[in-house]
Amino acid sequence: MIVAEDVTKDYVDGETVVHALRGVSLQVDQGEFISIAGPSGSGKSTLLNIIGCIDTASGGRVHIDEEEVTGHAPRELTLLRRRKIGFVFQSFNLIPVLTAYENVAFSLMLLGLDDSEAEPRVRAILEEVGLAGMEDRLPAKLSGGQQQRVAVARALVKEPTIVLADEPTANLDSDTGQSILELMRELNRRRETTFIFSTHDRMVMDFADRLALLHDGRIVEDNRRTA
Repeated sequence: MIVAEDVTKDYVDGETVVHALRGVSLQVDQGEFISIAGPSGSGKSTLLNIIGCIDTASGGRVHIDEEEVTGHAPRELTLLRRRKIGFVFQSFNLIPVLTAYENVAFSLMLLGLDDSEAEPRVRAILEEVGLAGMEDRLPAKLSGGQQQRVAVARALVKEPTIVLADEPTANLDSDTGQSILELMRELNRRRETTFIFSTHDRMVMDFADRLALLHDGRIVEDNRRTA
């Protein structure tokens, strides 16, 4: 599903070079539920952004579904993201002037689906994440947990093979965060969608079947939880 081989990422600021990733290798199989964890500055968000084709590596190779994406042009990366990858962010990133329904439908609009094709999929996923009856509410009229459910629905409505979640519980209280994680776990099992989290939240780490620990841009541990 995902193979990162000796991935490096350097950021240059004048004469200063920051080595965000220092030769990271990671393989993630279909249907995994994995957390990439580490302290601030460890490189976990950078790694997630490279896997998600939001950012590009300075060195190494990345394969998504057996397709090497390392040398892809920006337009090719955009099309790949739209087709195969869903994103869930800690700040929800909903469009404030759009309703819950419209925020979710926007993902399908970018894929070129018309309203008649999109509507049943949008309504079905909103019901699946527990938001039936809230389709016409603006984000400001939803709780933090409900907004994150809209974000999860938006990520999943296009039926991606991979969902990347960057600190998805950071702006939620512990009970709401747990309910969001339980929702994503259920969707992972039901749909066999691969979920990859970046986090420093112990609760997210404990939910994961696999935990990869980053420190100073290197993977220092990679543990699978036994059943």
